[in-house]
Formats: sequence, structure tokens, C-alpha cells
Amino acid sequence: MRTLEEVQATLQIAKLKEEDLQKTIHCLSFGESVSSVDYCLMELDDTLCKHIEAGQSLVIRGDKDERAVLCSGDKTYDLKIADTSNLLLFLPGCKTPEQLTNSQESSHLVHAQIWGFCNGYWELRRQRPKLKKLMKVLMENPYEGPALRGQEENMENRYTMQDLLETIQASEEELKDHLETIHACHIDGFWRILDFDYEMRLLGHVTQLVDSESWSFNKVPLQTSLEELAPLEPKEMIEHCLNCYGSRYTENGQVFYELHEDKVCRATALMLLKNAVKFNLREFQEVWQQSVPEGMGTRLEQLKSVALVDRASRPETICLLRVEDLPEDTQERFNHLFTLREKWTEEDITPYIQDLCGERQTTGALLTKYARSSMQDGIKVYNSRRPVAT
Repeated sequence: MRTLEEVQATLQIAKLKEEDLQKTIHCLSFGESVSSVDYCLMELDDTLCKHIEAGQSLVIRGDKDERAVLCSGDKTYDLKIADTSNLLLFLPGCKTPEQLTNSQESSHLVHAQIWGFCNGYWELRRQRPKLKKLMKVLMENPYEGPALRGQEENMENRYTMQDLLETIQASEEELKDHLETIHACHIDGFWRILDFDYEMRLLGHVTQLVDSESWSFNKVPLQTSLEELAPLEPKEMIEHCLNCYGSRYTENGQVFYELHEDKVCRATALMLLKNAVKFNLREFQEVWQQSVPEGMGTRLEQLKSVALVDRASRPETICLLRVEDLPEDTQERFNHLFTLREKWTEEDITPYIQDLCGERQTTGALLTKYARSSMQDGIKVYNSRRPVAT
């Protein structure tokens, strides 16, 4: 190990003045069996540092065929290796200049042993959770209602929250939010997606009851609904349906639900469109309005991100196109959209790219990067920047 005199001699050779340096001089040496594979470095922002300091954990998620992501309790981050030309050393107990007091009058040596080293580190970047896989795994065994007498329920391919966290690349909070968005239900300790026909059956029971009792859609009593519909469906499923299509509130100690017109009309449209390749728009609008509960009004704005209207065809048509069925990757999403339609107006394409926006990113910025704009009959339209296979 070097002595103080040897260090001072080195400073003279380097033509450095000792008084310009810290009084504490670290003398580094390598420990036994030091290797670059023993440690990994990760760069954290202030939020994640506080998360770790508070005793919380970070989890790396992903299967062997997936690019790994890092998840906190409520956010998902992309992991990328950043190489550096400088060798990064691990020095336990080593103090930075800000931590030194310089209370000593003369220079002194501190011997520090290097435990490991790296030529790169993990860089984190906030990204969208990868949730497309969630619907895929839940659809392996959709819930079709209670098993009929004499029938056995399929017990395979059922997932607890822990199972989903080990399968889906998302934080727990993001996962729970999406389970609510897709109307998943917690049944017997497992998260299940309702079979669409069964979900529509539940909604039909509720809307028919509201009609028969002449209730307002803004004031549907929970307890009476559960009692009236109990012979038809489990009470838990009726309440789940009300939670999916309405807002819960309490008045004079009694629980009521306000049914959302847009959600009910949207679900009815999906039921009409799911088995049709294309639908004559005018005929669809007539059938759609006749199919929703009396007193509710249908509007095409209710179908943003689930159905696509073709104004250029004669007659005008509408078809099912759900954003959740599109690729998660941004470039693949745009390629797919431009395969379906060569030119898009901003109004038509925005619902199908809105979910791709990162923090402080707009759909306009995405269109600038992945599409080319032009004017057509006085309207700005967007087409692909690259040739698209059809």
C-alpha cells in the first residue's frame, strides 16, 4: 500500500499543489477475487431513490422471450444497459467530497478496498405497462356464470393477483386499474374475465328491471336490485355489473347506482358489431338506437376506440376495431393502422394511438414521428412514412 510520502511525490510529478486538494486522500486497492459479474449498477431518479429508502421494493418482470421491465408499486420502467468509457468502482465506506469535513490540518491517507467494478449500468426510462397479455391469459378460461347442476366448473387456467404479477409486465397499481377497465371480477380468490355474452346477460337483467320498475337510470337501488334478480343470477355478479356500468353513491343511508349512458350504449354496440364484418352505418344506427334501453341516446362519439366508420364507402359503413386488439409496439401499431386504411384524419386515428403517448407526449408528436401529413379535399390526412405491406 502506498505511503503518504509516495502520494506527495506523485503529486509533485503531476505538478499538482497539495493545498488545492482535499486533506483526505483515498488509496485504492483491489480485494481478492474481484469480478465485474458480481454486481450490477442501476441509475435511479429521486422518486425511486426515496421509494427504496422508504423500504419499498423494485421488481424486474418478464418471461425469457420478453424484454425485461422494472416495476415499482405504481409505475413501469424500461431497462436499458448504458455503457461508459470510465470504469465504475464499488468502494464500500468511501466518502464523497461533500461528505468530508476537512477538519484535519494535514493530509492523511484512507485505504479503501475495491469490491467490484462495472463498465456499464442499467438506465431506467418510464414506459407504458404491457397489458395486452393480461386479456390473453384471462381469456384462457372466461367466467360464464355459475356451473349448472351436474356440471363441473373448469378449474384450470385461473389466476390470483400474485400469478398475474408474475406473468404481466406492469406494476401492481397499473394491473389493478386495468383489471377494473376490462371488467374483470374477483371470484373465489381468482381474477376472471367475464364471457361477453354472460356480461351482456347481466346488463340485460339490470336494464330490464329498471324499465319494469320505472326507475330512473340515475337512481337504481342496489338492495332492491339484488333481491329482485337473485333468482336469476348471483348477487355478487349483479353488483359487479352495476359497478362496471354505473357509479355508486349513498342517499339517506341507502346505496344507489347511476347507470352511465355511454357505457351501456357502447356495450350494446359491441354486441351488435362483434359478429359482423361490416355494417351499413345508417342501418346500424337505427338498430343500435332500438336496442338500447328506452330513454338512452346513442351517438357515434360513444364508439371511439372500439368501432371505425368509413365515410368514403358507399353506402357508409361501420366495423368493429377495438384498440385493445391492436399491437402494443408503437411502430407496429402504426403499420397495422395504415394497412387497414391508407389515409387517416386526425379525428379518426387519435383514439387508436392515444394510449401510446408517454409522459408529456401528445398524439400530435406521435403523428409527426410515425406519419406524413398532406391535404385532401381541404382536410389534413396522415399516411405512413414507409411502404406498408398490404
